[in-house]
Amino acid sequence: MHQSVSSGWPRAGSVRHRVACEYCDTLHEVLLLPEGKAAHCTNCGKLLYQNRPESLQRAIALGVSVLLLTGLMMFFPFISLDAKGVESRMGIVGAVVHMWEAGSPLVSLAVGLFVLGLPIFLGAGLLFLCLPLSRRRYLPGMEVVMRLLQATEHWVMVEVFFLGALVSLLKLVKLAKVELEIGFWSMAGLMVCLAGALAGIDRLELWDRIEHAKERRER
Repeated sequence: MHQSVSSGWPRAGSVRHRVACEYCDTLHEVLLLPEGKAAHCTNCGKLLYQNRPESLQRAIALGVSVLLLTGLMMFFPFISLDAKGVESRMGIVGAVVHMWEAGSPLVSLAVGLFVLGLPIFLGAGLLFLCLPLSRRRYLPGMEVVMRLLQATEHWVMVEVFFLGALVSLLKLVKLAKVELEIGFWSMAGLMVCLAGALAGIDRLELWDRIEHAKERRER
C-alpha cells in the first residue's frame, strides 16, 4: 500500500478509501495530502489523485459561471444572418424547437438534454455540494447528487455541438453575412468553465468531505 503523511481535506474518522491505478491496477490507500500536492502510483508513477488549492472555492465559482453562461446561451441569439437584405437570428433554444417541428424529435431531445440540461445540472449540482461543504455542512441527498454527477459528466456534449456549429458557419459565410452573437461566445466560455469545473476538484476529496460533514451532523 502507498503511504504518505496524513494532512489535507476533512475526513470522516470511520471511513477510508482505496484507489486502483488506472494504468497498472496497483491498489493504494487514499491518504490525505497538503494543498497543491499529488499522489502517484508506487509501481508505475502515474497520477492517482491530488489536492488542488482552494478546490471548493474554485468549484463554486465555476459552477456559478456555468449556470450564468448557460442562461446567456439559452436566451440570447447564437448567430445572425443577412442574406441579400433578409435578416434572421438563430438561438440554441430556437434550434431545438425547429428540429422538433421539422420531424426530428430524438435529435431535438438529445440537443436539449446534452447541450442545455446536463450543463445546468452539473453547475447546480456543484453548488449544491460545494456551498454547504465549504462550511462543513451536510445536506440530505448529497450522495445521490454526487453519484449522478459522476455518471453524467462525460455525457455533456457542448463541445460537439460547438464544433458542428463551426463547420456549419464555414458553409454559411459563403451564402450570407454572418455575425456571431452573445449566445456563441457564451457557449465558448461555457466549454472552458465546464472543463475547469470537472477538473477543478478531485472526486475522492468530495466524497471525503461529504462523509466528514455527515459524520459531524450525526454526532
